Amino acid sequence: MDDAKFLEVSAKHPIVEGHVYKYGTAGFRMKADLLPGVSFRVGLIAGLRSRKLNGQAIGVMVTASHNPAPDNGVKIVDPMGEMLEQDWEAHATLLVNAPTHEELLETYKKLASQLKIDLNSPGRVVYGRDTRPSGHSLVTALADALEVTGIEYTDYKILTTPQLHYLTRCVNTEGTPKAYGEVSEAGYYKKLSEAFVRALRGRKVQGQLIVDCANGVGGPKLAELLKFIPKDVTGFNVKIVNDDVLRPEVLNLDCGADFVKTKQRAPPTLKPAPEARCCSLDGDADRLIYYWADPDSGFFMLDGDRISSLNASFISDLVRSAGLQEDLRIGVVQTAYANGASTTYIEKNLQLPVVFTQTVGDAISDMLMVEVILAHKAWSLQDWATTYTDLPNRLVRVEVANKDIFETTDAERRLSHPPGAQDEIDQCVRKYTTARSFARASGTENACRVYAEAATRHEADELATKVASIIKQYGS
Repeated sequence: MDDAKFLEVSAKHPIVEGHVYKYGTAGFRMKADLLPGVSFRVGLIAGLRSRKLNGQAIGVMVTASHNPAPDNGVKIVDPMGEMLEQDWEAHATLLVNAPTHEELLETYKKLASQLKIDLNSPGRVVYGRDTRPSGHSLVTALADALEVTGIEYTDYKILTTPQLHYLTRCVNTEGTPKAYGEVSEAGYYKKLSEAFVRALRGRKVQGQLIVDCANGVGGPKLAELLKFIPKDVTGFNVKIVNDDVLRPEVLNLDCGADFVKTKQRAPPTLKPAPEARCCSLDGDADRLIYYWADPDSGFFMLDGDRISSLNASFISDLVRSAGLQEDLRIGVVQTAYANGASTTYIEKNLQLPVVFTQTVGDAISDMLMVEVILAHKAWSLQDWATTYTDLPNRLVRVEVANKDIFETTDAERRLSHPPGAQDEIDQCVRKYTTARSFARASGTENACRVYAEAATRHEADELATKVASIIKQYGS
């Protein structure tokens, strides 16, 4: 590597002086104008990661998911499509915060030496971006880093986040017995559409599905997928709404999965007929939520907990009917935000173990799975909703001086730092029936999120307020 060339290229992509960057669950995510220098440096760390893993391809996705249009983000994907190994988040944070171009070069070389990485060995990075206008300059900075450090790269242009995860895995398994699929965007559509037809086993989807695409990348990509799904065979009738990707300012604006989840209502542009089957994706199509609305029963939401419970119930029924319950073990993976009623339903009614973790989801493939199960069960959304009743819950955002002092353990369900905060939360929770509450730092803004649930709406609200007050006290 030519050091002078490195410094020359790095100088084109400076970081913003005085800003401290930290790699979180969403990678580096913030206002887009703070990110060009970050994107260059993420290219450096992605190249190192690939070289450390003997040249396996590493993915980089440029997206800010459900955030407003002026934001963007850069995150790294490991070879099998999973999130970046946690130990490497610290390396990414260290490299990105190097204050000068000379110190950046020195830190880069030190990291390579410390991790025993040969800077002359081959490396490969694949990357994509969502529809945000700022994405173009960010992938330009990324490519400059890969070019100057001798890393082979492929630009897959505009993708959903799950498509980039898919392609990363496909590149690394191509030509092996564990080949995941065709290494192309079309390969993704073929894999999903063929699985959808196979899983329906001759049954047809009943009624129209209205899909709100958050005016994000999911709109054109879902439209492309539908070209691969034979409507005459599947009965899959989809109406795509909120698919305006030409006006950046409307991305995630009063629409999308995050809007529906937080506002507890359908996007105002939808105006669905009573009991119409609706779902919403988020801006990069890795979140999904189902719902319906009618004048009598009002709005009812079927979120990720409901979707995982539906999937678990269906798969466990199939395993039992095939007589394979002694040979196959089924478990359900949830995050800390899972409603306690869903965990109880899965453990007691379905008799399945629950594991708490975090990973990436694919809203479009999850949507197809839901449609398959509803077709097999001949269920409406209303039938699905009767499986259990959610515990009342509340999610509160608390602004703090420095979110990074709040560190978690136990799959983000307990605070390890600052000392004493978790003890106070525990004391509050003990005062309520079937209650729990936790707080964690936001991955995208200088704030903490407090989740609380309890036996009644009043208790859930009260508990959330008390825990928010504790966080405010420790965070001020």
